[in-house]
Amino acid sequence: MIFASFEFLCLFLPLFFAVYFLTPARWRNTPVLLLSWAFYAWWRVDFLALLLGVTLFTYFVARAMERVGAQSPAGRRWMQIGLIGNLAVLGWFKYANFGVDSFNMLLDGLGLARIGWAEIALPIGLSFYVLQSVSYLVDVRRGDVPVSRSFLRYATYKAIFSQLIAGPIVRYAEIADDLKNRTHSLAKFGIGARRFMMGFAMKVILADTLSPMVDAVFRLPQPTLADAWAGAIAYTLQLFFDFAGYSAMAIGLALMIGFRFPENFDNPYLAASIQNFWQRWHMTLSRFLRDYLYIPLGGSRQGHARTSVNLFLTMLIGGFWHGANWTFLLWGAWQGGLLVLHRHWRASHGPMPWLAGHLLTFLAVILGWVVFRAAHMGEALRMYAGMLGLHGTALSDELAWQVTPDQWATIGLGMVMVYLPLLRGRLPFLRPAAELSPFWRPVWSVAPLLGFLLGVVLLYSRAAVPFLYFQF
Repeated sequence: MIFASFEFLCLFLPLFFAVYFLTPARWRNTPVLLLSWAFYAWWRVDFLALLLGVTLFTYFVARAMERVGAQSPAGRRWMQIGLIGNLAVLGWFKYANFGVDSFNMLLDGLGLARIGWAEIALPIGLSFYVLQSVSYLVDVRRGDVPVSRSFLRYATYKAIFSQLIAGPIVRYAEIADDLKNRTHSLAKFGIGARRFMMGFAMKVILADTLSPMVDAVFRLPQPTLADAWAGAIAYTLQLFFDFAGYSAMAIGLALMIGFRFPENFDNPYLAASIQNFWQRWHMTLSRFLRDYLYIPLGGSRQGHARTSVNLFLTMLIGGFWHGANWTFLLWGAWQGGLLVLHRHWRASHGPMPWLAGHLLTFLAVILGWVVFRAAHMGEALRMYAGMLGLHGTALSDELAWQVTPDQWATIGLGMVMVYLPLLRGRLPFLRPAAELSPFWRPVWSVAPLLGFLLGVVLLYSRAAVPFLYFQF
């Protein structure tokens, strides 16, 4: 069950709101927890058992840290136990298959027999709720957040269905007060509903329309220059509108029940440097990598050479977090290398003019998304060869018959949506509601509803497409 499905819109969501708002205010964490667990169990019940096990383990480790003193040596040992336990779960379910496959490839090269192995299924959302556990334990150790003595509140934090599967990565401190006492109002519910409808439209109208085109291009055995660039740009737009749409829906759903989640995107494709891109793209992950990996590695405190190493390692690990594949390692290395290069360029030459920096950054991001999307290195190399024109330049007949006019139009619409925020000062309807004149306020309110309704119509005419970040 995904947000952009009739099961969610017509069954789960009405049931959730009915039970939630009929429950007395002081007990409303209970329906959030139980129905979030039911939402998660929709995929597989045994995955719910793992989520519950990780939740219980982390909760009791944090309580043990509190008993011995979180800042004491014993508290540090308990934190280490908690981190090792959580990361071991992540390592087993996410990376064991990769490790065995890589080892078997080595055995093949040596002419030795392969190791027998049954593939391990990756529990959905595991990467996200493990990162939450890590941030919680480290924050408790640092004294940034008090230990939750209520299992109900902590389990609710871990399980809130709107962010359970693909973020944003919410830290306990960011919603600790909301877990204890949150306010509800028609205005807050309406703003949350507007965010949800905007995200739904981004996902269904834009991202899902581009999905068949992207799949077709990446399947081509010899994509031409036109094929490869069309597919790379289409995927660049698909990934953004899919993930930013999910984040908008998650934030909107949370606000409708009184939780304020951190923003996750801020027009990342308008960035004028790779550093600025990562300040705008998947911002909760970027902050996690900075606070729990880059800074503990030493950050920028130990000279330029060590800073470069820290940046590269942080992005390499961040790439591997996305998936157990050599393509993600290469993508992480690409991002880390770009950040190091940008840091040295800025130190010696200063910042680039906005337009030059933006075009170079956007090009580098598009090139990186190719290997990020590719199923394996061979597929990525085929795409890069096509982007260089090694298989011809014109649109191939093999692709032309598969791509529909609405998909070409969606690429154009997507690019308009990417650059539209640049006109915020000139287009009144892009401003915050409080700054709008009475003439433009109905547009601000009605436009997301119309987009949502169009999305529902499109959803009725085709199968629901899973969110791209569910695979991570």
